[in-house]
Amino acid sequence: MYIGIDLGGTNIAIGLCDVNGKIVCSKSIPTPKDPAEIIKSMALLSGEVVESGGYKISDVKAVGIGCPGTINTSNGTVVYANNIAMDHVPMTDIFRTYLDLPVNIENDANAAAFGEYVTCGENVDSFIFITLGTGVGGGVITDGKLLRGFNYAGGEIGHFTLIYNGEPCTCGQRGCFESYASVTALIRQTKEAMKEHPESMMHEWVREHGSVNGRTSFSCAALGDKTAIAVRDQYIEYVAAGICSTINIFQPQVLAIGGGISREGSVLLDPIKEYLKKNDYNKFMPKTELKIATLFGDAGIVGAAMLAKQRFGE
Repeated sequence: MYIGIDLGGTNIAIGLCDVNGKIVCSKSIPTPKDPAEIIKSMALLSGEVVESGGYKISDVKAVGIGCPGTINTSNGTVVYANNIAMDHVPMTDIFRTYLDLPVNIENDANAAAFGEYVTCGENVDSFIFITLGTGVGGGVITDGKLLRGFNYAGGEIGHFTLIYNGEPCTCGQRGCFESYASVTALIRQTKEAMKEHPESMMHEWVREHGSVNGRTSFSCAALGDKTAIAVRDQYIEYVAAGICSTINIFQPQVLAIGGGISREGSVLLDPIKEYLKKNDYNKFMPKTELKIATLFGDAGIVGAAMLAKQRFGE
């Protein structure tokens, strides 16, 4: 058995996985503010998850942790993570003072990418996962291994420039893919359109649902609202342009799209496929297969556990 931990800024989710990545038992708790408490909580909750699944710690081969930020996977250090306030924290060493098991730590987006790879892409040599959430994350896998870069900061798909000198990004740059293709960006785009079009049914939708979110434009577009259709279609084109550039650079066999927006399925996927037909660089060779990811919120747990298996499994 392997423990997979998905450490987020809001919640810590932990699952006990078998050798195939199937989650046997899982639990989650709110993420503490203090870094020391975060690590202690992860270790203690791991023990609880193992026990609630009917297993013993001796049944667990290793622990995998998916953590936000820049991670030195070789020594288990969180080099820097702004949303959990960690700066050169030796997470593996501290964790093992509470639970003495082999520990592998990985960037959370990379871990989620590996989880999706194990689930829907393991039969291919190259695989890319892009998740459309609060930001745009993802991971690049070649020959079954994550692309980390020499400094462990590789694969930051959300932060190539989509539009020069465009919208500000939380990373400090402007015009990043994330600034146009994240759910945060979609909410901004929706609010801007609503301000310009008071006649849009999106106003009524918000009154019924409480606030603007990633579903607002998609839901109202499905009902025929012209303003919502324009917002949705423009957003999808931003996503498509970023995916097209990603494919042009890496030419993966499979690219999977995850995050809450991916639940829109063919409404999202079909226009992206049409965009790629017209704009991708590769005109004459086999094409990348585009698909919707399958694990959704469980990707980080499964990926962290399977990376621990890859590193410490027999």
